[in-house]
Amino acid sequence: MSKKTLNIGLVGYGFMGRTHSNAFLQAGRFFDLPFQPVLKAVCARNPERVKSFAENWGYEAIETDWRKLVERDDIDLIDIASPNDTHSEIAIAAALAGKMVMCEKPLGRNAAEAIAMVEAVEAAKVPNTVWYNYRRVPAVTLLKNLIDEGRFGRIFHYRAKFLQDWTISQDLPQGGEGLWRLDVDVAGSGVTGDLLAHNIDTAMWLNGPIAEVTAMTETFIKERKHNLTGDVQPVGIDDASAFLCRFENGSLATFEATRYARGHKALYTLEINGEHASAFWDLHDLHRIQYFDHRDEGQLRGWRSIHITDGDHPYMNRWWVPGLQIGYEHTFIHQFADFVQAVGEGKESAPTFRDGLATDHVTDAVLKSAKTRQWETVSK
Repeated sequence: MSKKTLNIGLVGYGFMGRTHSNAFLQAGRFFDLPFQPVLKAVCARNPERVKSFAENWGYEAIETDWRKLVERDDIDLIDIASPNDTHSEIAIAAALAGKMVMCEKPLGRNAAEAIAMVEAVEAAKVPNTVWYNYRRVPAVTLLKNLIDEGRFGRIFHYRAKFLQDWTISQDLPQGGEGLWRLDVDVAGSGVTGDLLAHNIDTAMWLNGPIAEVTAMTETFIKERKHNLTGDVQPVGIDDASAFLCRFENGSLATFEATRYARGHKALYTLEINGEHASAFWDLHDLHRIQYFDHRDEGQLRGWRSIHITDGDHPYMNRWWVPGLQIGYEHTFIHQFADFVQAVGEGKESAPTFRDGLATDHVTDAVLKSAKTRQWETVSK
């Protein structure tokens, strides 16, 4: 019996457009989905490049105006993989048109935009999710399961960092394709919304809501030439961001993100310390967690390295034989598969837009605290 199709309309053909398209193609080959994903149309402003992208990934049609994509009767799901300043308008229009909506992170450039997006999808009652893909790393999912089982006991500490080095050169321009993350009008913020948003989402998924923050940010290079105008303009994004926080459960945390850590391309690490156990995870070794349990026999007590490849580990029974690893791209496949399964069952698929809003509330508080130099309460 043939499955009902899920017709997908993608907005954006950059890095995230590729990761999402790969997930759409692969999910049904490894997961038993209730719908058959169909790459119906992709939209971007450059007709030649979007045509090439469509041919490479197998999209049936192209559009150069996202409004036409949203208006199409043959589209069930709008996936937003375009720059941050487009998220809100596209998502709201898609919800009003009755489409399911998937959106890249951060949800909005700020919480105000995200609130409008949440209200739109909830009023329309359409399935929605934000691509915080690190939740779907099997090792991180296993860590979540261990925490929920109570193996850590009371949580005392959480610490996370996300380090890159690609914007150090003062000759790097801001704005335009590939560099819009340096343009505050498009991105909304710098590493706070781009990198720390990932850390924050994972942290709140593992350890609950964040109550208050105190932060500092820095823009090391104050002016850059703008790619689109050629004018030298002030830089409005943060190059580095660090904050302390208290979770609602009473635990303390440190977070740090920067694009000025020479030698680091994507160093995302987290550690959590509890009453009974501690764990550490590193994106560069994403298939492992380092785990310590104080209840182990004294003579054998110590840190252990757990290789997350067995069939009883999250998601791994869908892939290869034990001992063989998976990678970054699989996290998007997992998230899309979970989303489609949830749609088939009439359930929500976290992180929802409301979950994405919670992260935006934290990043807003971080940026506010960096200006006021005071502790700031996170809005709800």
